[in-house]
Amino acid sequence: MTRRVSVLGSTGSVGVSTLSLLAEGRASGTLDIEVVALTGGRNVALLAEQALAWRPEVAAIADDSLVPELKSRLDGTGITVTGGDAAVTEAAARPSDWVMASIVGIAGLRPTLAAARTGAVIGLANKESIVCSGEMLLRAIDESEGRMVPVDSEHSAVFQALGGLDGSLASKIILTSSGGPFRGWTREAMAAVTVEQAVSHPNFSMGAKISVDSAQMMNKGLEIIEAAYLFGAPSERIEVLVHPQQIIHSMVEFVDGSTMAQLAPPDMRGPIACALAWPERLVWAAPVLDLARIGTLTFEAPNEGRFPALRLAREALKLGGAAPCALNAANEVAVQAFLNRRIGFLQIAQMVEEVLASMTSNGPNLAPRDLEDVIETDRRARAIASDIILPSAHRN
Repeated sequence: MTRRVSVLGSTGSVGVSTLSLLAEGRASGTLDIEVVALTGGRNVALLAEQALAWRPEVAAIADDSLVPELKSRLDGTGITVTGGDAAVTEAAARPSDWVMASIVGIAGLRPTLAAARTGAVIGLANKESIVCSGEMLLRAIDESEGRMVPVDSEHSAVFQALGGLDGSLASKIILTSSGGPFRGWTREAMAAVTVEQAVSHPNFSMGAKISVDSAQMMNKGLEIIEAAYLFGAPSERIEVLVHPQQIIHSMVEFVDGSTMAQLAPPDMRGPIACALAWPERLVWAAPVLDLARIGTLTFEAPNEGRFPALRLAREALKLGGAAPCALNAANEVAVQAFLNRRIGFLQIAQMVEEVLASMTSNGPNLAPRDLEDVIETDRRARAIASDIILPSAHRN
């Protein structure tokens, strides 16, 4: 299997897992890989280490103040070193067969769109891109005759369960969730949650922002919106089911009453391998699923009163227009404020709800027409959220 590959967000957890999988395939002889571009945010040491190992055409770091250090570390290699957001987008636009889009947050929007316009297969791990610009991103894929394969484990599971069938044949899409570290906690106990507790996921090792999203179940809310775009399913046909073992990654119930589930041990390399090889299957040292040892798989409905992020995401999806983008922007600001210990854990969803109400009550809630509309919606939502933080921080 031969691939020209770019990894956007190579220094993040998904990017690191992607390069680990590629290295395994290269060592075993199952993959012939040429790396076109690697991009990172601020981890200049890791980006330089990856570039030395893979020798891409270009290594781009979003923080342009770190370009001199990156150039110094890669001096004499012949690798083009660039920096800044525009440079990351330019790197993403280089012709590749396959692009891992794993830059976290709204920062991944421009690079993901640039990659989508090249006609490459996009492994989509940046859910914010499709939440904020779903129709625009899907249109870019369609016009370039490219392909998008989801890398979120839940959407990868739905994608595999559909097996290439039309999403209209699904009567229900069931996204599973571990429930996060506070699944059985009361709201009173959750009010005292610390940053350290919130970033500790029971099954996966993830970045701080994604871990907090998981802890408040906002990740599942964003996944509802993502599934609606990816599979053409309205909110009422998308269900969330808490499954603490995280062995069944999602399920599809078809119109004939049968249900298909995708099972695998919790390991992000599985969805990455699926996206890289689709429609084939990649041979790799995948962990073995031992159901006899696991013994029991359990399920329960999520408590939307305890985790209001699920309700807020469904409201944003129902409102449509700019609402999903506003929801995402407000959440990013609120989560960062929590990580900076300026607000409490429960205040994250409260802030998001305030921003969503403000953004959708003042004037028409129009769908973004182009990228600049998305950026403007994101800017306005962030500004409103930032104005809320100061009094919230004092109350906290």
